[in-house]
Amino acid sequence: MANVVLIDAGGTNIGSVRYALQRLGIDAPLSSDADEIHAATHVILPGVGAAAPGMARLRESGLVDVVRGLTQPVLGVCLGMQLLFAHSEESDTPCLGLIPAKLKLFPRTDGLRVPHMGWNSLRVARQSPLLAGIEDGAFAYFVHSYAAPVGDYTLASCDYGGAFSAVVRRDNFYGAQFHPERSAAVGAKLLKNFISL
Repeated sequence: MANVVLIDAGGTNIGSVRYALQRLGIDAPLSSDADEIHAATHVILPGVGAAAPGMARLRESGLVDVVRGLTQPVLGVCLGMQLLFAHSEESDTPCLGLIPAKLKLFPRTDGLRVPHMGWNSLRVARQSPLLAGIEDGAFAYFVHSYAAPVGDYTLASCDYGGAFSAVVRRDNFYGAQFHPERSAAVGAKLLKNFISL
């Protein structure tokens, strides 16, 4: 049985992520305890909000180096995915640096609303156990103003005034920009796949 721990990075979606996991039969505690996080088989870094407070919370909890040193599967969700990257334009914030790319604000052009909010389709870039059973073109639910570029770490992309990374992987670190807990069957499948890694 998977021992899943949610890192307390101060995100407002933590309750809904816990509930989504409970529907899969997983009771994941929320923790900022390094020993408990290290002992987990799977770690999720959830988050809603801004990059700077998210990183500040990790620093205050002494978890920046803890997260960087994890060797089990780690899934960043929404802001949690963004924190895996090197830098965010949001408040000019240095992030965890696990994926060498920078997040940029969506351009306010072509009548695009920022934040990008609502359902959008995924374009699978490369096969991964994380995306098993999730078809190209499947819809997921997004709410974000900053976007990760597409790179060799991109498992799936999405288009909103240009392509951005929707699902990423670098070594044992995975990320989903969309909200699995709000993405119906696609989100449940992604969480189930992650727990099976």
